Amino acid sequence: MRNINYLVVHCTATQPDVKIESIKRYWKENLKWKSPGYHYMIKADGEIVNTLPIDQVSNGVAGWNSQIINISYIGGVDKNNQPKDTRTVEQKASLLKLLKELKSKFPKAKIQGHRDFPNVHKACPSFDAKKEYSGI
Repeated sequence: MRNINYLVVHCTATQPDVKIESIKRYWKENLKWKSPGYHYMIKADGEIVNTLPIDQVSNGVAGWNSQIINISYIGGVDKNNQPKDTRTVEQKASLLKLLKELKSKFPKAKIQGHRDFPNVHKACPSFDAKKEYSGI
């Protein structure tokens, strides 16, 4: 098993109704990634989809991925593609549940947002994950 130091929360920076298959296609065709960007994606209805086994490395935060489990909710921008916390009640509940489960497996892992890493210049996940999940 990999040494997991971070549980990282992301948004897909898409509208909440975008399909996972279209995100995966973008990664493969546009970004030429061999692995998905996240281990888990959470749909607007709260369904948690495991897109990559956690013992494999995903593409969530450049330079840090070997020690991260990446989790994303679908959404994170408004109709003008500006950063906005678009999480549904169901997504919030599923994200909290998943983070608690992963934290129990990796108790030393820090929970934070993509934007909390050095030299990251984006709003992802469009809310303060570090603050919101500090009590887990």
